[in-house]
Amino acid sequence: MDEFMKSAIEEAEQGLREGGVPIGSVLVYQGRIIGRGHNRRVQQGSVILHGEMDALESAGRQPASVYRESVLYTTLSPCSMCSGAILLYGIPRVIVGENRTFQGDEELLRSRGVQLELLQDESCIGLMTEFIAHSPGLWNEDIGA
Repeated sequence: MDEFMKSAIEEAEQGLREGGVPIGSVLVYQGRIIGRGHNRRVQQGSVILHGEMDALESAGRQPASVYRESVLYTTLSPCSMCSGAILLYGIPRVIVGENRTFQGDEELLRSRGVQLELLQDESCIGLMTEFIAHSPGLWNEDIGA
């Protein structure tokens, strides 16, 4: 596993320690992290702060050219909202930790030319499997179920 997915997992673990949903993400541009985040819906009382959205928010305003040359790492398959943000900003490549516990809008992303790499990382799977077992209500709220 590379350093960027490790950073995304660290973000997910931070979210869990804070009482939130353990999903983390980092935005990488030219080999360095420019944005990092984790799901903070619970912590911030937010309707939109999924891990990917938090990473984009922490990157701040960037020129379109930066997004078009960036890679987004996320511990879980991106939902419809996060996939929409990926498409809106033209992020060309997404590295996904796992999609066994939740498969987001991967087909939409692929159909629009986004390169997806799926790792099926055991630590990402373990984080979500345990969380869903212990907090099914919170998980269902997070995915809109």
